[in-house]
Amino acid sequence: MARIIVLVPAAGGGSRFGAATPKQYAMLDGVPVLARTLARLHAGLEPAAMFVALAAEDREFNRMGPRPAGTTALRCGSGTRAQTVANALATMAPDCADDDWILVHDAARPCVPRDALVRLVEHLRDDPVGGLLAIPVADTLKRSDREADVPRVSATEPRAHLWLAQTPQMFRCGVLRRAMAAPSATSCTDEAQAVEALGEKPRLILGSPENLKITYPADLILAAAILSAQQSGDHPR
Repeated sequence: MARIIVLVPAAGGGSRFGAATPKQYAMLDGVPVLARTLARLHAGLEPAAMFVALAAEDREFNRMGPRPAGTTALRCGSGTRAQTVANALATMAPDCADDDWILVHDAARPCVPRDALVRLVEHLRDDPVGGLLAIPVADTLKRSDREADVPRVSATEPRAHLWLAQTPQMFRCGVLRRAMAAPSATSCTDEAQAVEALGEKPRLILGSPENLKITYPADLILAAAILSAQQSGDHPR
């Protein structure tokens, strides 16, 4: 199989998190979120290399403490995730062949189970494009009335065939480079959307509800509970 190279965009300021410290450096049971994420990816994948895309002014990463061997910091962060990923791919170019896999994972998803990582890699092993972890939508979806002065339902949307995208998202390096270099990529909210704009159809691989993305401070409590359950052996890590 082609090499797996991990890329973790970690340049965001976490405006929705509402704290002085960006969420990737918030403490999760005494360990920064980003450190837990990197450790989980390294243990679950044993990648050929790991890159972390940081803001140029980031000072927390060097103070974060131990990180997996082979982790390289790239100070190439930009105002959007898409531009940060594009900048990182350009910087990584000498280290990545077109057929290699680039696995992009949110810095704020420290609980991704090992079995989900294994499933992603195994299902995409011979795929020419790549895919992503996702879970089918289970809840009823409501669309709000944009004209109302307070939120009100304007329609109930069918949930059949709808999935909630997660990360990791893993694509062939050549495919992802082309996707992120396209002008339309700047408005994409994840790598899969940019690949879709090339006319490709990324494969959906069943993810996990445990793969929580930390967005608000209260999510740290949920993440700690998930990690505790995983460490006790109640759930796969």
